[in-house]
Amino acid sequence: MKSNKIMPGVVLVLIGALFLLDNFHVINFRWENIISLWPVFLIMGGVNLLLSNNPAPWATATKIGVVVICFCLLAFVPNNHRYFWNHHNGNWNFSDDDDDNDDNDTTSSHGVLKIEGATTYSEPYVASIKSAHLNISGGASEYTIKDTTGELFNAVTKEFYNKYDYTHSQDSGVFTANLKMRDQKGKDFHWDSDKMNSAVIKLNTAPEWDINVKTGASALDFDLSKFKVRNLIINGGAASFEVKMGQPLVNTNIEVSTGVSGVTIQIPEDAACSITTSSGLSSNDFEGFDDKGNSHYETPGFNAAKNKMYIKLKGGLSGFEVKRY
Repeated sequence: MKSNKIMPGVVLVLIGALFLLDNFHVINFRWENIISLWPVFLIMGGVNLLLSNNPAPWATATKIGVVVICFCLLAFVPNNHRYFWNHHNGNWNFSDDDDDNDDNDTTSSHGVLKIEGATTYSEPYVASIKSAHLNISGGASEYTIKDTTGELFNAVTKEFYNKYDYTHSQDSGVFTANLKMRDQKGKDFHWDSDKMNSAVIKLNTAPEWDINVKTGASALDFDLSKFKVRNLIINGGAASFEVKMGQPLVNTNIEVSTGVSGVTIQIPEDAACSITTSSGLSSNDFEGFDDKGNSHYETPGFNAAKNKMYIKLKGGLSGFEVKRY
C-alpha cells in the first residue's frame, strides 16, 4: 500500500467504526465531544505534517498511533455535562450545567428559552414558477428531503431550545425559500444530542431546483431522485451527509465542502458523472469511475454524454463515497 493512502484509510476505518459502535449502542457517542475536544484534530494534522516526508516504519506507526488515540478520546472520554456556548464580552467559551432536572422549565438557568413544538411552513404551487431556490442554514439539526408535494414547498420543523426563521421571495418566475436556524447572539446555545432540531422538507417536482445548505454539526438525508436539481451546494462541519440524486439535467452541479464528516452520494448507474476532489486527510471511494489523474474521476463515456453531473468534493478529515445504483 502506498504510504500516502495509509492515513486516509485509517481515518475512514475509525470514522466508520465510530458510527457503527454508536449505531449498535456499544458506545454512546456525544457530538459535543467534537466541540470540547477539537484540539485533537490539530494534533492529528500537525503530527501528519511533521512526519509526512519520513518513510520510516516508526514514523508511519507514530502517525497511526496518534490518530487512534485521538479517536479513542473522542469516543470514550466521559461526558456527564451539558455544554453551552457562552458569549460574554465578545468572547466564546464553554461552561457546563449539572442541573438535569429543568427539562420542563420555561427557561434554563442560563436563560435559554426551551421550545418543544412543531411548525409548518408551506407555499402554494404556481405553474409560472419554473425555477426555485432553497437555502437551508443552521447547525445542530437533522434535515430530510424525500417526499414530493402538490405545493411548491412544505417544511415541518421540530424545535428544541431554538427556532427556525422562514422567509421567501419571488422575482421573474424564480421562487426563493429560506429556512434558517435563528441566531442566539448574546445568549447561550444549549447543545443536547438527545433533542436535536429537525426539519422534514417536501418539494414540488415541476421546477428546477437550486439547493444551498450551510450547516454545522448536522445530519442530512436527501433523496433528490424525483426532482430536477440544477445545483446542490453543501457546506458543513462535523456532519453526516446522505444524498441520492436522480438523472442529471444538461448540467447538474454538486459541491460538498466539509470538516469532519461522512459523505455518501448515490447517482444513477447510467448517469454521466465527473468528480474532482481536494482534501487533506480525507478518504475517497469511487467504484466504477475511471481515474484520470490529478484527483479527477469520470464514468466511462462521460465526454459523449448529453446530460452530465459534476461533483466537487472538498474536506479536511472526511470520508467521501460516490455509489452508482
